[in-house]
Amino acid sequence: MDVWSAQISQAVTLTLALAAVTTATLLVIGTPLAWWLARSRGWWTEIVASVVALPLVLPPTVLGFYLLVLLGPDGPGGRIASLWGGRTLAFTFEGLVIGSVVYSMPFVVQPIRNAFTAMGERPLEVAATLRASPWHAFWTIAVPLARSGLLTGAVLGFAHTVGEFGVVLMIGGNIPDKTRVVSVQIYDHVEAMEYAQAHWLAGAMLVFSFLVLLALYSSRKTRTGWS
Repeated sequence: MDVWSAQISQAVTLTLALAAVTTATLLVIGTPLAWWLARSRGWWTEIVASVVALPLVLPPTVLGFYLLVLLGPDGPGGRIASLWGGRTLAFTFEGLVIGSVVYSMPFVVQPIRNAFTAMGERPLEVAATLRASPWHAFWTIAVPLARSGLLTGAVLGFAHTVGEFGVVLMIGGNIPDKTRVVSVQIYDHVEAMEYAQAHWLAGAMLVFSFLVLLALYSSRKTRTGWS
């Protein structure tokens, strides 16, 4: 039996596209958010941090349900979709991106925030004495010094998006070549008792996850000089 099919090809392509778009979006949104969280001293800082971290403790079905309501025809997503003649952002690739951004955000924001915090105040103070603007200091001092956190966040965000199941199933359903990602494809194979295909895809996901973590820990060991 051929374990590789057009359905699997579509699911893999869609999953990689979703992970790439989600990771890029999270880096754009998450980097300034992590900078603000690392620098702010207001009482509301940890409230915002807790909201960002909610997907770590919320069941995916709970998060997926509320995202489904928000993205549906009666929510803000429906009003946004109506701008180009649609009815809903649920069950669309755009909806999957929004859900993935929310669900994977703590995996990107937290490592970047930690890197900004570990940087300390001294580099920025030196930049200020050289008359560097805050914007210039951010891009030329803070971002390069936090590159390890940015890399960790990007890798974790990408890998976490690839492995999503509950949230994407809730807000995307199971539409071939549109919202059916690899994790949902595995679920389909198991339901249909197509265990050869399920074993192949699940094994590939297992190897991928292991290699991501191995690369991440190995690069961290190289940067810190662990022995």
